[in-house]
Amino acid sequence: MALLGVNIDHVATLRQARRTYEPDPVWAAALAELGGADGITLHLREDRRHIQDRDLRLMRETVTAVKLNLEMACAADVLRIALEVRPDQVTLVPENRQEVTTEGGLDVVGQKSRVGEIIKTLKDAGIEVSLFLDPDARQIALAKELQADAVELHTGCYALAKAGRAREAELQKLQTAAGEIVAAGLLLHAGHGLNYQNVGPVATLPQMNELNIGHSIVARAVMVGFTQAVREMKQLIS
Repeated sequence: MALLGVNIDHVATLRQARRTYEPDPVWAAALAELGGADGITLHLREDRRHIQDRDLRLMRETVTAVKLNLEMACAADVLRIALEVRPDQVTLVPENRQEVTTEGGLDVVGQKSRVGEIIKTLKDAGIEVSLFLDPDARQIALAKELQADAVELHTGCYALAKAGRAREAELQKLQTAAGEIVAAGLLLHAGHGLNYQNVGPVATLPQMNELNIGHSIVARAVMVGFTQAVREMKQLIS
């Protein structure tokens, strides 16, 4: 059964829309745990568009019963904060300041040396490392070579594909990549664009270890409450 990591970024997005103090993503994280979340995920972007340093520091103090997963770019200032705060896991992701949300997987092939240095630095500090990758055999092979602990498959293309042949084709790509990840001895994670309608086939990929889902849960929470929204997603992937 896949574990559920709840990404609380967009609770902070709502707060930052008014530059105020509510809603508090730290509170959302606590409610997510009550709903059955196995982990809390947050992305400390270089431009601080949603999650703030304060949020990460407080969540390191309050998220203790489940895993705290920090998404971050290969940026020196955020790496410094990660080494200070010490989340349980860091997921390295690409970052473009013009994007609305992350648009694709990390290009490890194109920046092998830099990614390798960051992986080693984090692992030396006792932090597990996951790489957010497209379903690409070259990228997955490098994840193993650089001794990452896990690969989180970028499921955005699958999520955007129309139901039918297009979506089945994208699911097949994910299935193939999932097999490569498991064969490499890495933990299999997945996320991006997953929602209550499309999560099932991804959750049931063999040896799926962890799903990280955010926007869909936050959107549902507006209607039914955060704990209930998390509980419903947890039931779906179980």
